[in-house]
Amino acid sequence: MDKVVHFEIPADDLKRAEKFYEKTFGWSINSMPEMKYTIVRTAEVDEKFMPKEVGSINGGMFKRTDDLKNVVITIDVKNIDKSLKIIEKNGGNILRKKTNVGDMGFVAYFKDTEGNIVGLWENAKK
Repeated sequence: MDKVVHFEIPADDLKRAEKFYEKTFGWSINSMPEMKYTIVRTAEVDEKFMPKEVGSINGGMFKRTDDLKNVVITIDVKNIDKSLKIIEKNGGNILRKKTNVGDMGFVAYFKDTEGNIVGLWENAKK
């Protein structure tokens, strides 16, 4: 079974959203302007930056766009290319094809049959 491993919160005003989630829930916020992204930690991480607590996930924030307007969950898959083919076969629409995220891995986004936008994550092969 592929698991939900990440969430993303789009924001019109990133600084305002960062402040809100940090003050409201005590989340650790790490803005990365060079990536136009904010790392959000809701749980302590180990040396590989994975949550220590089983079942918890961390996430991120980014500037809201026309196609990414609502909260997105991200599913970890072994092979994004294969998953995208299966998604299309089953009635989903690809919004953003496989995109490299530095040396960490790859991300893609799709719209399911109900109009929800969901992310896919594939770890980089070591």
